[in-house]
Amino acid sequence: MNPIARCGGREQWVGMLGFFALFPGFFFYHTALGLGKIPAVLGGYFAPVSLLLLPLLFFFYAGKVRQDRNYLGKTDVAFFLYLAYFALIVGINALAGAKLAIVTNHLLGIMFMLNVFFVFRMSAPGERRFRLMALGSLLAMSAIVFAYAVDGAFYLAPLGNARNPESLASYQGFSRSYLFTFAVAIACTRALSLRVPLYCLAASTLFINTARSEFAAMLFMIPIIELYFTRHKVLMATVLLFLVLMMYSNLAQILSALPSNRVLELLDLSHSTSANTRHHLSTYALNSIAQFPVFGDYASYSPGMYSHNVLSAWVDTGIFGFLFVLGILIVPAVPLFFKGYFTRARSGDFILAFSLCCITVLLLITSHYFTDMLIGATMAAFSSYRYGMTHAHHRTSDIGPSAPRHPHLRQAMPGAGTARI
Repeated sequence: MNPIARCGGREQWVGMLGFFALFPGFFFYHTALGLGKIPAVLGGYFAPVSLLLLPLLFFFYAGKVRQDRNYLGKTDVAFFLYLAYFALIVGINALAGAKLAIVTNHLLGIMFMLNVFFVFRMSAPGERRFRLMALGSLLAMSAIVFAYAVDGAFYLAPLGNARNPESLASYQGFSRSYLFTFAVAIACTRALSLRVPLYCLAASTLFINTARSEFAAMLFMIPIIELYFTRHKVLMATVLLFLVLMMYSNLAQILSALPSNRVLELLDLSHSTSANTRHHLSTYALNSIAQFPVFGDYASYSPGMYSHNVLSAWVDTGIFGFLFVLGILIVPAVPLFFKGYFTRARSGDFILAFSLCCITVLLLITSHYFTDMLIGATMAAFSSYRYGMTHAHHRTSDIGPSAPRHPHLRQAMPGAGTARI
């Protein structure tokens, strides 16, 4: 066994515990809360659970670094430097009297990104037990969405059963948990015959969950993953294009068969009140940037009225923070693409990192705040893949059947032991 496995023993268990506590655990907690099965014993769940997990995750991550100094890669250092810079900006502005609600949200964002980084850095999605638990969680979450959907939409608040409705998560929280679980499950699923049903399941679940951004991100992952796994990329690209054209040509019939849902606003954002609001917030952010192009204008908006895209990083952390967050995502992705996407070997670690990067950039451009937890997941997946390729040469890089076993060495190596001249 390779002594420098990417993550083994206790670190792997802790990473897996953190993942299932933060994502499927969040989904199931709020389901129970919305159905009135439990009171809000953990409030909104994510913040208190993150506070409980952070010392444990940090302890095991630091222990792994002490055991193997190579475990602390350049990607880890770049991510920690970004968080340190962000925390410095928050601290300076907090001392200057910035709005407490925004300061608190930013501190929580830092903790959430850090926790998700530790979780993805130490867990091993390719391991059998992790995959089975992820698939089981995905099926359970889909079953809940289908079972409690009302008029083609899933939201538990209208049921009126929650004892503490003020603590119940919105559809964004449910969709976030589902997308994270789907991403790790699909990236490590090699069989096309299993991936296709998972795509259909995830698309229908996120559609009913009314999560436009996560629905678009999931669809965006499909060609990225399929073009990676196939040996015949031109043929696969042709097939995908044909399917898109077929759906477009039959769009009216497809829409008539679907229930009315806010996800359909993606087809015409001009009639979306949410999209119009986001446009106005982006315009406000651009005006702030024009007035304060270097240092930004920290917390110059009311709590919650931030730009729903990466411009929010420029407003709150200045041009350096804006370039910093884009840099840590894009700079590793470019060489990763050219070195890994077209190789013959297929790696679940690689496609997890690359697909997470793609949807993170997509969501930062279109809809998500710059403290998105996907940033932490992407950076950790980058680092894990690089560490595995550089320092864990004996670890299998993808999920597949085990190497054939032979009772005798000569069967595995026919030339072993023969005399050489």
